[in-house]
Amino acid sequence: MNEPASGPAFRNPALPVAERVDDLLGRLTLEEKIGLLHQYQAPVARLGLRPFRTGTEALHGLAWHGPATVFPQAIGLASTWNPELVRRVGAATGEEVMAFHHKDPQAVGRNVWAPVVNPLRDPRWGRNEEGYSEDPWLTGVMATAYAQGLRGDHEVLRTAPTLKHFLGYNNETDRFVTSSNLPPRVLHEYELKAFRPAIEAGAAVALMPSYNLVNGRPAHLSPLIATARSWTDDDLLVVSDAHAPGNLVDPQGYHDDLPQAYAHAIKAGLDSFTQDDDRPAATLGHIRTALDRGLLTEEDIDRAVRHVLSIRVRLGEFDPATPYDHITHEVVNCPEHRRLAREAARQSITLLKNDGILPLRSPKTLAVIGPLADALFEDWYSGTLPYRVTARTALSGRCPTLYCEGVDRIALRTADGYLVAAPGESGGPLRVGPERSGFDLFDWGGGAHALRAVANGRHVSVGDDGVLVNDKPGVSGWEVRETFRLEERPGGVALRHIATGGYVTVADGVARITADPEAAAVLTLELIDSGAARAAEAAARADVAIVVVGDHPLVNGRETEDRADLWLPRRQGELVRAVHAANPATVLVICSGYPFAITWADAHLPAILWSAHGGQEYGNALADVLFGDADPGGRITQTWYRSAAELPDLLDYDIIANDATYLYYRGEPLYPFGHGLSYTGFAYSGLTLSATELTPRDTLTIAVTVRNTGPRVGEEVVQFYTHQRRSRVKQPLRRLCGFRKVRLAPGESRTVSVDVPIAELAFWDVTRGRFVVEEAPHRVMVGRSSRDIRLTAAFTVKGERIPPRDLGRPLDAAAHDEYDGVVLCDAAVDAGDAVRATCPGAWIAFRDADFGPPGAGPARCLLTVASAEGGTLTLRLGDPLAGRVLGTATVPPTASRHDYVQVGMELAETAGVHDLYVVFENEGVLVRTLEFLR
Repeated sequence: MNEPASGPAFRNPALPVAERVDDLLGRLTLEEKIGLLHQYQAPVARLGLRPFRTGTEALHGLAWHGPATVFPQAIGLASTWNPELVRRVGAATGEEVMAFHHKDPQAVGRNVWAPVVNPLRDPRWGRNEEGYSEDPWLTGVMATAYAQGLRGDHEVLRTAPTLKHFLGYNNETDRFVTSSNLPPRVLHEYELKAFRPAIEAGAAVALMPSYNLVNGRPAHLSPLIATARSWTDDDLLVVSDAHAPGNLVDPQGYHDDLPQAYAHAIKAGLDSFTQDDDRPAATLGHIRTALDRGLLTEEDIDRAVRHVLSIRVRLGEFDPATPYDHITHEVVNCPEHRRLAREAARQSITLLKNDGILPLRSPKTLAVIGPLADALFEDWYSGTLPYRVTARTALSGRCPTLYCEGVDRIALRTADGYLVAAPGESGGPLRVGPERSGFDLFDWGGGAHALRAVANGRHVSVGDDGVLVNDKPGVSGWEVRETFRLEERPGGVALRHIATGGYVTVADGVARITADPEAAAVLTLELIDSGAARAAEAAARADVAIVVVGDHPLVNGRETEDRADLWLPRRQGELVRAVHAANPATVLVICSGYPFAITWADAHLPAILWSAHGGQEYGNALADVLFGDADPGGRITQTWYRSAAELPDLLDYDIIANDATYLYYRGEPLYPFGHGLSYTGFAYSGLTLSATELTPRDTLTIAVTVRNTGPRVGEEVVQFYTHQRRSRVKQPLRRLCGFRKVRLAPGESRTVSVDVPIAELAFWDVTRGRFVVEEAPHRVMVGRSSRDIRLTAAFTVKGERIPPRDLGRPLDAAAHDEYDGVVLCDAAVDAGDAVRATCPGAWIAFRDADFGPPGAGPARCLLTVASAEGGTLTLRLGDPLAGRVLGTATVPPTASRHDYVQVGMELAETAGVHDLYVVFENEGVLVRTLEFLR
């Protein structure tokens, strides 16, 4: 190939990206192109292409590569309700990624796997801390802000942000094999709505499918990947989650072998395989086999490689210079980033309750109490803390403090003596001896406990040889080996090691793990010192008690583990009660990645604060808020329920049918979406609408005046909600459509406004498979939270009237209006949904089906069906149990659930508009379409 004097086109930054990619793609051999389809992309020395790696974790700061600035967890960032601040945090993180990349390009790539945009549908989800909000619109706003900061404002990308996890991913329980049931409205109005904004805005340039299945099909094979690509004119890189491609064969069993699975994944849109760690040979071999079998073509490979190369070109990899070449390691944890970390932590702190005890008024003595009072924890996706400012550290700098960790100190007595911990920093095996050795017992909820040896301050862990050793600085790692369950036994308890499932036994005088429950040592827990009693003693001696409790991010709610309930850990709850009994001036501070059902605390304590794990500057930020240097600026972004009993099943994703999230929840929450108090008061007045009658092409401007009525400077988050008051379908009770965060001096007023495109009030019309703005009256609600509404106004939208269902077109069974006893599943391997009955008597309903005038109604119905066992389907009008029978059809056994046949039924004469029910008389019957013939 003759090169122009200026060099190859792919190295010319003056050319369009597509032209540069075309040039580079044309220079690569097939083998070289295959080498680019793995997380660890092979170099192409003859063209000067260096190795390239996807997958740098940067959820709230750079992770896994050593000390770097640690910002509040993602849910904490969202709780600031400050997109500009979130953008700045993303920009700081992007700069630190670049600094580490310049230091070690092979270890730290510029494709970052952040942000997480799964809506926080259920607070029991183990990865709740990683998301932004239960509201998809707010999630999109925050994700766009963070991703924009990561990518930078230049045409050349600073980093390449990746949205994860696509799609319907909110459970860790059996996450590789569970299928998220997403009816069309939930899919389009809730799930996709969270992902679209960052891609559409060009802030995120890559996408990661999730581990789970969606409507019976693995997310890595979803045709919705193509939908996501339609949101942007740029190439969108799609990377797999770690080891997810291999799951397609085992445990998902969706394909018989890996070449077949990988071919399907590439055709569905996957460009980069995160499989087999840094050893791509096996993965690439399966792709070659797929080519050899004719399952893939070189055109399929080219399509995937084009997406890969487009991102590398946009990152400036082939340019003579980039705008980021000047970034050095000096930017990491620099003073500016430390100040930003403190500001982000401060603005995220949320005041849930306050009877006037806060801000603190020059107390002479503070009691600082609790297992999180002098601790900062790293979560799985946080960076390594460069330093720790704990609550105790910061508060002791403000006034004299009394500190008590508030955990019980116990001894573990066996039949032959006590378990004794070794002294010294490295500890040693726990042995049986006559002396009583102390252990501090931490309760992290969900039955998980950790033991810290008094002998050396190290946590007890279980080594690979099964021996218990007191050698760990704390709970840590992907496989947490420092937690145990206490199982009641006659005469004592057995310690069950959570990671291995084994039990603590004693053999040859050494504590070790056995797989035999019957061989478990029965231990007596002797209380040496009560943490609650010591805490109460300290609280009684102080003017005010600050109790800091919460979760450990690696225990009882984390990746791979959902929570079973919403309660505080039992011993932490007892600690709070004991402190309050000793000193009614008790302030509860909760530090956690998810909500708790703190009903007792809300009823009894004078003040409650919450924040996510706040990073390195958490203590300073907390002290700023407690002492009133700053107004608490946080507002919660998901509902705090009174009990898990108010939640649907964790695996039930239909928020509409279940009245779930603040959008549909009809109960009385402990704290509603958007809740958060200030140290001052605010008055709302002068709500105005730019118009009271609008069309779908119009934009509504809502304005309101807010005045600080108190004696202090305060921050208010003015929240705007809408509600459609009449509709063919069930509408959200309230839906966030905008907000403004304002800082007001005492007596100061400000008029704030938001613009709401009426098109954004659309919902998914299942009768026609598209979004529609319906003709209907609406209400605007403005206030301090989704339940604290101060002003309302009405307007009308002159939109569409949804006509009755047209039976002249085939009905998609998945596009029903209501259902009972069915799930959605994959109609075919590559695309399409079907409805499968999970029990006899299941049904789906099609509201307002138009059978036409008398004498002209349909005479037959053809149903596209499948069933391993066969069965019967009945069509009824008006009611699934007692409604008039329109017709019945027998479903024959079919070869598989993907082998459909058509069965017909004669229909009774019918005219007019009716609610049509398809009743499944047997479980396991699938219906894909219904076609009515006149």
